[in-house]
Amino acid sequence: MEFAFASALSIPSPASSPPVRRLRLFKPHPRPPLVVLAAFATPDAELENKKHALLREVQDTQRGLVTTADQRSSIEEALISVEAYGAVSAIDLAKLDGTWRLNYSSASDVVVLFEAADRLPFLQVGQIFQKFECRDRADGGIVRNVVRWSIPALLEEQEGATLVVSAKFSVLSKRHIYLQFEEIAIENIKIGEELQALIAPAIIPRSFLSLQILQFLRTFRAQVPVRSPDRRSPGGLYYLSYLDRDMLLGRAVGGGGVFVFTRSQPLT
Repeated sequence: MEFAFASALSIPSPASSPPVRRLRLFKPHPRPPLVVLAAFATPDAELENKKHALLREVQDTQRGLVTTADQRSSIEEALISVEAYGAVSAIDLAKLDGTWRLNYSSASDVVVLFEAADRLPFLQVGQIFQKFECRDRADGGIVRNVVRWSIPALLEEQEGATLVVSAKFSVLSKRHIYLQFEEIAIENIKIGEELQALIAPAIIPRSFLSLQILQFLRTFRAQVPVRSPDRRSPGGLYYLSYLDRDMLLGRAVGGGGVFVFTRSQPLT
C-alpha cells in the first residue's frame, strides 16, 4: 500500500512526459497614423471637429474684444472651413427659430459694447442673444437682439437690465436676409440689494410708497421706436453662412463683421 501510494505521486520519467508546446508571441499591430484615421472619418465627424476647432479659436477673445491679427486670420480660416458645409442649401427657418447666444463677433456695433464695458467701471455687459421667431414662416419673421447689462451697486450683476432691439426680417435669397429695425427697449430691471435697502430699509416696515417704487422698477419698460411714417427705418443685409441644430454663423454685408452663435435655452 505504501508503494502504490508513493508510485501515484512520483514524478514521471522524461520518457513518458508529454511534449512541451512553445507559445508563439504575437506583437500588437501598430496604431494607424492619424492621416489614415482621417481618411475613414465620416463627413459628420469632420464637420463636428471643424465646429469645435472654430469655438476653440474664439474662446479666448472675450467675444471679439481682444484679438490679434494672427487670431483673426485663424478665426477666418476656421469660419470658412465650417461655412463650406451646406453652402448650397437654403436656410431652414424652422431650424433658425429659437434663441442663439453670441460667442464671437468682429462687427463694430457689437465690439463697441465690449469696449465701453472695458473702459467704464460702472458698466457691465453680460450675455448677448439673438432670438428668431419664424417657425411657421417661409418668407421671414421677427428677430430680437437681446443684450444683458448692469450697473454695479445699483443693479444685479451681469443681468441687471435688458436691452432689446427688435426688427422684422425678410428672406431675399436662400441665405440673405434683410432686417428692418423697429424698436429699442429697456426692460427687466433687477435692482441690487444696496439700492433695495436704500429704497426700503429692512429695519423699518416697508411703506406703500416704497413697495410701489420697487414694483415700478421691476415692471419698468422704456421703448423707443426707430421707424416712423415719414422716414424709412434703418436696416441691414445679412448673409447667414451656416446653420444647423446648434451653430449659426453670419456675416454683415456692407458694414463687415462676422458672428458666431451657438444654440441657447429659451429666454425667460
